[in-house]
Amino acid sequence: MKTKKAIVIGAGFSGLAAAATLANKGFKVTVLEKNSMAGGRARKFEANGFTFDMGPSWYWMPDIFESYFACFGKKVSDYYKLNRISPSYKIYFGPGDEVILPTKLDEIYELYESIEPGSSGGLKKFLAESEYKYRVGIGEFVRKPSHSIMEYFHWKIAAAGIKLDMLSSFGKYTRKFFKSEKINRMLEFPVLFLGGTAKTTPALYSLMNYSDMVQGTWYPDGGMYEVVAAMEKLAREQGAAFMFNAEVTGFETEKGRVNAVLLENKRLEADFVVASADYHHVEQQLLRKDKRNYNEKYWESRVLSPSSLIFFLGFNTRIPELDHHTLLFDEDFEGHADSIYKNPRWPEKPSVYLSCTSRSDNSVAPEGSENVMALIPVAPGLEDNEEIRKKYLDMVLMRMERYTQRSLREHIVFERSYAHRDFEQDYHAYKGNAYGLANTLMQTAFLKPKVRSPRLKNLFYAGQLTVPGPGVPPAIISGQIAANEIINASLKNKP
Repeated sequence: MKTKKAIVIGAGFSGLAAAATLANKGFKVTVLEKNSMAGGRARKFEANGFTFDMGPSWYWMPDIFESYFACFGKKVSDYYKLNRISPSYKIYFGPGDEVILPTKLDEIYELYESIEPGSSGGLKKFLAESEYKYRVGIGEFVRKPSHSIMEYFHWKIAAAGIKLDMLSSFGKYTRKFFKSEKINRMLEFPVLFLGGTAKTTPALYSLMNYSDMVQGTWYPDGGMYEVVAAMEKLAREQGAAFMFNAEVTGFETEKGRVNAVLLENKRLEADFVVASADYHHVEQQLLRKDKRNYNEKYWESRVLSPSSLIFFLGFNTRIPELDHHTLLFDEDFEGHADSIYKNPRWPEKPSVYLSCTSRSDNSVAPEGSENVMALIPVAPGLEDNEEIRKKYLDMVLMRMERYTQRSLREHIVFERSYAHRDFEQDYHAYKGNAYGLANTLMQTAFLKPKVRSPRLKNLFYAGQLTVPGPGVPPAIISGQIAANEIINASLKNKP
């Protein structure tokens, strides 16, 4: 029997997962990556003795990673070492007002009691319901290809769907348990950073709070890129081949199929294609108009998750006031969310996330130094220029100095910024988005862009603009979904 050729476009998490899954089933897999290394948004770079992860920095849902490696008879520990971060993170609300989230549940209950007397009972109930959402959501929902609503017409799923609070907003849901606005802000931050607001995101996503408080926040020694390196190594072990600096320029199609993927000076024949690059770019730039699933009007109507303005900063001093994860929520939280989703504009007083992995890992910065990634979620599609970036760097440093009560500017020995135009250039990201589609009810499951092209039978999509959605674990699952669709189509012999 002839070995089927599968081409995977993009070596981010979804592309790596698709490649390994297909290669494991005997497909001849070639991964095409436009950049010089794997990882997509999760690449890394080194400068002046500092190592910076360029994208994802939170390691949540550890069971998803374990489940992925188990598909190949492997364990996470075969490839990288995980450490649980303690405390999980710190949230600064203003002078003398900060919350440090401990790792032990009993201590978390005590923390909530100190903020809102009597709230520990509500937290126990909230976490029990969040665990149910996590178990059912991961077990029954997120791994479905979501071709149509009919996939969800099963009594078990229908019954579960009621308990999942799909029609209730996240903000309304948390306020059933807690009166304290501080507690609600603490629970809402993953929503803002992963693509939505508490008012528009379904309550289903409280499952993230279960992972946060019960499963914990983890860190791979060496940084998040260790996960990328592990997944690339695993894919190679399964037989996948990689081509870097290999930008796809188009497709050769005939009779409702992709016959070949085109590079600048190369033509690669394919029996199946997984497009894990930006969905919008693949459709609008690489496919002829009559082969597209969606037109530009459709994409304009989508609610995108935020882009990000990121500063990679190397300091030649230790900053003990920072934790591995520090969130500065001492300004207008609601106004910041409004500037992303309601009235897109550069925020006046943004919330700021600081990742300082050198607080947990001595290998990522020179001795006596710190590597800081400062991230501001911002609306996609905004004007991005050096003047704007300089303004916000000054703002970030002012906020850091206000928080630490010390001068930091003169200790900067390395500085690099990254925003919309970089996302567009490096990843062809639609409107410079960082995370994909926002997690709104009308962009959930079968309402997301389809995994399988209806016009080209052997073209499949993976990544953050299709199911299940934004985030590292969903991206891995997305790659598995696309690969399994190809495997099933191949077995039926009717791709």
